[in-house]
Amino acid sequence: MSILDYTAVELAAKIKAGEVTAVQAMQAVLDRIDEVEETYHCYVTLDKEAAMKKAEEVQTKIEAGELTGPLAGVPVAIKDNMCTKDVLTTCSSKILSNFVPTFSSQAVLDLEAAGAVMIGKTNMDEFAMGSTTETSYYGPTKNPVNPEHVPGGSSGGSAAAVAAKECFMALGSDTGGSIRQPASYCGVVGMKPTYGTVSRYGLIAYGSSLDQIGPLTRDVTDAATILEVIATHDPKDSTSMKREETDFTSALVKDVKGMKIGIPRDYLREGLEEEVKDAVLAAAEMLKAAGAEVEEFDLGMVEYAIPAYYTIATAEASSNLERFDGIKYGYRTEEYEGLHNMYKKTRSEGFGPEVKRRIMLGSFVLSSGYYDAYYLKALRTKALIKKAFDDAFAKYDVILGPVAPTTAPKLGESLSDPLKMYLSDIYTISVNLAGLPGISLPCGKDSKGLPIGLQLIGDCFAEKKLIRTAYTFEQLYKEAGKEA
Repeated sequence: MSILDYTAVELAAKIKAGEVTAVQAMQAVLDRIDEVEETYHCYVTLDKEAAMKKAEEVQTKIEAGELTGPLAGVPVAIKDNMCTKDVLTTCSSKILSNFVPTFSSQAVLDLEAAGAVMIGKTNMDEFAMGSTTETSYYGPTKNPVNPEHVPGGSSGGSAAAVAAKECFMALGSDTGGSIRQPASYCGVVGMKPTYGTVSRYGLIAYGSSLDQIGPLTRDVTDAATILEVIATHDPKDSTSMKREETDFTSALVKDVKGMKIGIPRDYLREGLEEEVKDAVLAAAEMLKAAGAEVEEFDLGMVEYAIPAYYTIATAEASSNLERFDGIKYGYRTEEYEGLHNMYKKTRSEGFGPEVKRRIMLGSFVLSSGYYDAYYLKALRTKALIKKAFDDAFAKYDVILGPVAPTTAPKLGESLSDPLKMYLSDIYTISVNLAGLPGISLPCGKDSKGLPIGLQLIGDCFAEKKLIRTAYTFEQLYKEAGKEA
């Protein structure tokens, strides 16, 4: 068995037992990157020398008994919107193409404290705005399952790196499905925790009330293990929660007897590809056969999720992105006449079309005369969506459905029609609007061999129920002899 075939937790156990070293693991990953990176383009920044040096340091600490955790020595990839000290952090945008932070984001620090070793920064949609990783200033990432297709977005580089074995685990961020949707398209596991579970300190903001960092991994065990490491209370982030129970790995139990699982009828209506629907319902049947109670129900408010989400997210984005003006950091235009002209030219040259579109939309909904008509209405809708989920979770432990209406589209198909791209988030964005946890895991393939993702949604702080259900399905799926 090659080193690259291990999951993150398996690799850490092998390193701890002295069968493999952190240096050998990093070398295996870097060799793999040399082999396939030109095809898939998962990374924006790589510092191989620094990665090897860090792996050596971590190996010494493991041998000295200083690092004993379940991720010690494991190479990890970080999405390029999380600050990393002394390492280029660009958000895949021209405007930050020369930005080197003086500090690291808290989630990265937590992983490093656990002994994980950073390989580099992964490609993404510019400022996390997009669903295909095609809006990146550095060019698109390709889906390792089929390079003619997109890997999803905005955490497409992280998902593709896990799928292509260019890392053992990765961090992504999820504003409206940006971890779960690329996980679905690339056939890996992606988890978005309850809002406030993982510190947003050092995460370059897109939509502050929606953004959440989470893991992209090869299996549910790895996802639970990483979440346990990064779920820390952080006084530097005012939205960070102090959670008592973060022993998520204790929920890795194959047992769903007596659990109530609801499937929203609204998620199975028009727009959903038949093959995706069949795979999701087959997954529900497997859980039912294992002792869970499964039934369909009406969730409501689904049709309002996309307009509410894009109103709120773009409003927050237009406010968050005004700091990129060419004065303090990042790109500055070379020729300008006066301050106002410099702002205008820097932002015109530095931002891509999708980011400009969302800034303009956000500025419009926040402008006087439209604030009440759009932004306040969207906030009221957000509250109603949360109430619809509260009512559902009064009856069900977990909600089950698809991650996306289709499997991964071909490269170039989505960018020509932004509205179509926005609609691909229909099943994921409600989770962010309501601050809920959600997980995506593979549940089949379509006739073209492209992965289909199953989405499980839990109530706030109910990650353990989600992990238990996901782990049970994953085990049943493997036992049925299907490829994960």
